[in-house]
Formats: sequence, structure tokens, C-alpha cells
Amino acid sequence: MTSSFARLGVPTNLVDVLATFDIDTPTPIQAATLPDSLAGRDVLGRGRTGSGKTFAFALPVVARLAADRQRPAAGRPRALVLAPTRELAAQIADSLRPLAKADRLSLLTIFGGVNQNPQVRALRDGVDILVATPGRLLDLRDQGHLALSDVAVTVIDEADHMSDMGFLPGVKKILAATPTRSQRLLFSATLDNAVNVLVKQFLHDPVVHEADSAQSPVASMQHHVLTVDPADRLDVVADLTSAPGRTIVFTRTKHGAKKLAKQLVARGIPAVDLHGNLNQNARTRHLEAFGSGRVETLVATDIAARGIHVDDVALVVHADPPTEHKAYLHRSGRTARAGHAGTVVTIATPDQRRDVQGLMRAAKISPQVSAATADVLRALAPGERHLLTAAEVADRTPSAPVQQQQPSGHRSAGGRGRGGRGAGAGRGEQSAPSNRGGARGGRGGATKGASGQRGGSSAGARRSGGDPAGSNRGAAAFSASAGRAQRRGR
Repeated sequence: MTSSFARLGVPTNLVDVLATFDIDTPTPIQAATLPDSLAGRDVLGRGRTGSGKTFAFALPVVARLAADRQRPAAGRPRALVLAPTRELAAQIADSLRPLAKADRLSLLTIFGGVNQNPQVRALRDGVDILVATPGRLLDLRDQGHLALSDVAVTVIDEADHMSDMGFLPGVKKILAATPTRSQRLLFSATLDNAVNVLVKQFLHDPVVHEADSAQSPVASMQHHVLTVDPADRLDVVADLTSAPGRTIVFTRTKHGAKKLAKQLVARGIPAVDLHGNLNQNARTRHLEAFGSGRVETLVATDIAARGIHVDDVALVVHADPPTEHKAYLHRSGRTARAGHAGTVVTIATPDQRRDVQGLMRAAKISPQVSAATADVLRALAPGERHLLTAAEVADRTPSAPVQQQQPSGHRSAGGRGRGGRGAGAGRGEQSAPSNRGGARGGRGGATKGASGQRGGSSAGARRSGGDPAGSNRGAAAFSASAGRAQRRGR
């Protein structure tokens, strides 16, 4: 039986590579764009985050270079893929690598924050496909280490972000340095007037494909706004992130991401941060910990809104609401990927409610608005909460400070506090290797040992160490103080 990809014109050997990853049916954006991109036309493609855009451009890039059967000259790549962040560039390269290997094409990723010498040496040896961020690419070009005159096809991923004023001058310089009649492929989750600047100047008679509504989330993504008193904001985030399953928490500033991650770690919740102030080695370590499942909470600035591709993120939390709707859509797109369901929670203090309402209108989202009560939090992030000891958190969290071990007390029998999950009716099965005592299962239907539960006292009691009455205001009554008591007793 002929593969659906083969019917679109994808070469047989690349179809076979896709099959090894159990990919045999094109996504809408792939089915729409591949016939034109494989035919050599300029393409402007818009598909929501997680829609399969990477393979939509990776397949024609590899097929084009393989058909030409040329060897790359030193410092002159034959294809160029531009991405706005180091993380996205690395993940694009990961998707391209098995395809390139099938046709014996060389692949190099270059970005800043690391020593350039290995990149320079690899360029000198000749590179077929270069995946790059604009800043490092221009640096190496200006130093004379590479030229773009042999580029046959250029891809710009996240084209709307690459058209922002911070990137636009550099992207224009790069495109102007590629051959005028070379093929250009632009892909993005949104198409707006900023992208048109590049389209009008650099694309030739492009074919435009929009595979789904520009702003609508997938049906399996649920949007919620929680009204929270400022004093309860941290308690709400801690409760949501101590539920089973991967969570990405977004903050507005680098300092805010670093601080919030430390606060969660101090409460017994393994968490890593991701922002521009981290060096590349730390960014790589933190992403690996999150991607492997060793740490299930990532606290990040908008650097992660476009550069993180993890298919089983069950929950996205906007701890700080973004300032504009495109950022909201990109952040939220980290969940409900690859056919899985997902939940998006925006935390709004009273003085933020009007801004959040305007944000949702611009994004064409109708969220469910609720007070952050215990029942609501458990519905949004089902499953038992459990806090780890300081030693357990340090063992799982890169760069986490090792705190003095407390005497041991009650713990779940599952080994890891948040582990021991049954498969249950959840949000995707566990795929990353870990020692969690069971399938990831999701936030519903999880089973654990009875010990180690966090009781039912209020958030207020958590902060004060007293009053167990719990008033249901903000994050009250979401069973935080019992967990704190457990940790103090360990």
C-alpha cells in the first residue's frame, strides 16, 4: 500500500525514516504544503503550534539537497534553517538528523552562548544543512567563516517572531545574502503584517497555506482564568505544580522565573528555570531534566513559548499573564500537542482582571473564570499532591541547592513522592524513562500509596503555620499545610 507521504511526493527512503517513528499520516499542514515545497515553490505556511511544521519543511529540504547530489564547499552551506532560539534550533536539528542521515547529508547547528571554534571547524569541513540562530550566523559570516551564496533553500521557522523588530534587521541581512532565486519557506503559527514585510521583499510568487484557524486552539485544550489574591499566588502555583504530570509555568521576567523556581524547590517540588540569563550549559541541563521527566515543572520566560517541544505537557500555567495575545497563544501551545489533551491556566490578581479579559478577547478565547478554591484546583490538576525531601529534590534538580536533610517521617510507598501513578484515565502515557513507579497516566485516575497526602488545611495555614480552618479565598483549602508539616517531620 502506498504511503500517504509517498502520494504527496516524499521520496521513499524518507517515508521509511518516518515509519520508524510511527509517522505514516501527514498532518494538515504537511498535506497542504508538501506538494508545493517539494516542487520547489516558495511557501508561506501557517499551522498552530504542535501541528507538524518541522517535518513540513524538513522533508523538502532534505529531498531537494539529495536530488542535487552536490558536495558542500567549505564554509558554504547548501540549505539554511533559521530559528529564533537556541532550544528551537536544537530541536529542529533533532528532527532533521535522521532524515539527513538517510541521504548522507551533513548537518550542523550553530547558536550563541557556546564556544564558536567547533562550529567554525565543522563549517570548514563543509555542511549540507545549517540550522542557526540569526545572531551567531551573522557573527560567523562577518568573521569570514561562512558565506550563504550556495544556499538552495532557506527556511524561517516561527516567521512571525523572526519578523519582530529585534530580529528583523538580521533576518533581512541573511535573506539578502542568499541567492535571489533560491527557494524560501516561511512557517509560523500566526501570519500577520510583520511577516508580510519578509514575504513582499524575499518570496517569489509564494503559495499560502493555512491549515487551521489562525487563533483557535485545538478542541482538546481547555482555558481557565483563576482569580487569585496576590498573597495566594505562590500557593496556587505550588499546588498546581505538585500534581502529577509535566507543567510549564510562564513568568514575565527572567528574575521572576529564577525566583519562582527556587520557591518551588524550597517547598519540595522539583523545578528548573529557563531564561536568557542562564548560560547554554545550564539551559541544556535544565531542558534535559524536564524533557526526560526527571523534573516535571519548568518555570520559564517567553523564551520557552516557541522553543520547547515536549508532547506530554499536561498543564501550562501563566503565573504572569502575557502582555499580548500572540504570546498567550504560543505559550499555551506548549500543551495539547500530538493529539493529547491539555489545560491552560492564567492566574489573575484583581488588578489584572481587566487586562486578562482584553487579552482573551484578542486571542478569541472564552475561558472559564473561577476563584482558586480547593475543588477548582483539584479539577484543573487532578491527582494526589506530594512534596519531596530536600535530598530528593536535589537529586532530581540540576543546580538545586542541597539543603540539610530533615528526619524522615511519613512518605508514600511509591519511592518518589509524585510517582507511583497508575495508568488511569489521564493525559497521555509516560514515555520518558524515569523511576516514578508507574506510567505517567496523567492527572486523572492516578493511584498512589495512601501515606504522604497533603491533608486539607488552608493556604493561609501554610503561610502562618497555624489556622487550619481555611477560608477558601485564593488558594485556600488546597491541602498545602499538611504537606509542609510532612516535610518538617522528615
